[in-house]
Amino acid sequence: MSNTIILKTELSGLQLANRGKVRDVYDLGDALLIVSTDRISAFDVVLPNGIPDKGKVLTALSVFWFEHMNDIVPHHIITTDVSAYPPSCRPYADVLQGRSMLVKKARPLPVECIVRGYISGSGWKDYQKTGAICGIPLPPGLRESEELPEPIFTPSTKADIGMHDENISFEQAQDLVGKEIAETVRSLSIAIYKKAKSIAEQKGIIIADTKMEFGIVDGSLILIDELLTPDSSRFWPKDSYVPGRPQPSYDKQFVRDYLLSLNWDQKPPAPVLPEDIVQKTAEKYREACRRLTGRNIGA
Repeated sequence: MSNTIILKTELSGLQLANRGKVRDVYDLGDALLIVSTDRISAFDVVLPNGIPDKGKVLTALSVFWFEHMNDIVPHHIITTDVSAYPPSCRPYADVLQGRSMLVKKARPLPVECIVRGYISGSGWKDYQKTGAICGIPLPPGLRESEELPEPIFTPSTKADIGMHDENISFEQAQDLVGKEIAETVRSLSIAIYKKAKSIAEQKGIIIADTKMEFGIVDGSLILIDELLTPDSSRFWPKDSYVPGRPQPSYDKQFVRDYLLSLNWDQKPPAPVLPEDIVQKTAEKYREACRRLTGRNIGA
């Protein structure tokens, strides 16, 4: 089992365009190289230690889901075959293998597209206070983790590192991207969520909610970034699901729960994760990948 952790890539000769919470993005001229590291963030703060094989899990799951959603909307992947990357990337094949994607350059929309099918997390807190989630009224008497009558679209802003994404109304999303695009990404996001939910349930996983990103290439919308990973979604084991309480999960909620048990103000610097939390998180990510794609990462 692999325990090599890659927290940062330094690919000399390639132009680093952006170092995000998890991904290092290199500008190759007519394409981008996205490298998923093993960094992990919580409450929009990058933690000091990473999770073994996390970047490989995120990449494998994103590729799996992008391919499954191609009949709904195109995606940004050109190839994940390192041998087909430009020659400038070849010296770094060992680092790039399994954790990178060569993708089209897109103009990202300035909104995160969030779909919630179950009531959990910040949505549960919102509902308890207001009877609604992000201003969308819901039936009274819903329990924590209960399935919603229909999935809802709750967009948010896209924050920089160290800043928090902020939930916005659909009207605010329209102001940011225009009415037609906002309506299109809402319908696409819900269609993607419903298809993914159906596929995952057959494999024993409930997708409670997820967030996705869209960009524009040559005037057309495409899916970009990552898709339906444990970083961007809540994955619950179906066999232990009981509404009325928080659920065990195959995602980074496990890390958030540990951090919430500490006296930490959720501002940098973040505390170091204990080794047992690191290994248990790695196991959860690998298990999500194994269940959904059939692939054993790091085994």
